[in-house]
Amino acid sequence: MNIEHDIIDQLVSEWKIERPELNCDAMHIVGRIIKLGKILEKRASNVLKENEIYYTDLDVLATIRRSGKPYELSPKRLMETVLITSGAMTALLDRLSKLDLIYRAPDLKDGRVKLAGLTKKGIKVIDKAILQRFDEATQSVDKLSSRERDQLTKLLRKFLSQVEMD
Repeated sequence: MNIEHDIIDQLVSEWKIERPELNCDAMHIVGRIIKLGKILEKRASNVLKENEIYYTDLDVLATIRRSGKPYELSPKRLMETVLITSGAMTALLDRLSKLDLIYRAPDLKDGRVKLAGLTKKGIKVIDKAILQRFDEATQSVDKLSSRERDQLTKLLRKFLSQVEMD
């Protein structure tokens, strides 16, 4: 694998020939982040297949699990961390309920709200899946030194913060 020249370099070079007036410099970063995101999401999805869940399932189950006992959250709270529409969230929660990974129960503080809580099966599935997910993530960055990972973390945090403010 040639790390001096990759597909993004090729795309930028082609644009510089076809449209020399374009400023392509940002694509060296943005293009790689987009490509990386697709690769990492695919790798994560492959790991999750064994657990018969999808990436969005993991997102919801992990959010509920991270919330601590009693492992219950409102759909509104879930939507704050899982980037899907309310209609998609309802469908996802219905599917996870049918798989017996979550249960739906009225919120004792507000009866209009149905909380999503982890079942025993849901806890077992998310605990296994998150371990596999973290192992895969570790493997994804293990070619970088500790110093490189720290630098990349800081740069990505800064970049994400700036892009989110736009």
